Amino acid sequence: MKVNMELNDTKEVGQFIPLHYHFQMLYDNARIIGFKNAIRAVVKPTDIVLELGSGTGVLSFYASEKAKKVYSVEFNGELVEESKRLLRLNPNFEKIEVIHADAFEYMPPEPVDVVICEMLHVGLLREKQLAMIEAFKTRYSKRFSGSIMPVFIPTATIQAIQPVFHDFRFEGYYAPLTLFQDPYHEDPRTLSLGNPVVYHQLMYGEDFGLDCNWSGSIQIAQEGTLNALRVITKNILAMNPSDNQIIDWHNQYLIVPLEKELKVKSGQDVKVSFDYKAGAALATFKPIIE
Repeated sequence: MKVNMELNDTKEVGQFIPLHYHFQMLYDNARIIGFKNAIRAVVKPTDIVLELGSGTGVLSFYASEKAKKVYSVEFNGELVEESKRLLRLNPNFEKIEVIHADAFEYMPPEPVDVVICEMLHVGLLREKQLAMIEAFKTRYSKRFSGSIMPVFIPTATIQAIQPVFHDFRFEGYYAPLTLFQDPYHEDPRTLSLGNPVVYHQLMYGEDFGLDCNWSGSIQIAQEGTLNALRVITKNILAMNPSDNQIIDWHNQYLIVPLEKELKVKSGQDVKVSFDYKAGAALATFKPIIE
């Protein structure tokens, strides 16, 4: 995916992605099924639902299956027209109001029961999920003073790092670069050297900041060469009230090469620290290893 990395951090990354990338996201079955199940578990027939950054409209569609009304907000004008076209081809279009507006500024004309926002990226980097929810809650509290804060989908995010060795040689070409991995399939190029360690977690309905910082130790479980960290971002989309089962979805894993390789032994503690802001560029995740 080729995205201009020099864009002002106040901008939405999604609006600069060509439409066909948004269309391709529909092939991400884990994402689609996870959100579909979460929306179906949470939304009730009397609910008013707001989706911030609705893209192709697929999540607004799932909400419309049960909701009384759905406000579907998208800033990219081309996506707005495409989502209208696509939603008209599906049931319940009459329940959905597609709105061309900046989700950072839009406020619904009435209180809502559920807010869906999928501006999620591994490490909570690049996209503005936290800033978006934080800004919405501030505006909503002022506009609808005394109203109960809506339920958020996703409801929480848990982040972890894991020490790994990754083979950065590509047919003889050595290229230690930041890479993405499918979280639902093992990558034979990556060897785990220890268990994941949680460094950040939050509930979207509670207060949180944009800081993602951590300093601590990771215990090595297998002797080898530590040359990268794997960043794991697990999104708790909802709790299914019918069986109390968690509905979750993982962003792609992020493999971040270290500046220097480190020979490690089983039982060894490796000190790690980093400090970045949610929504910042990928390059701001710069782990320091001791």
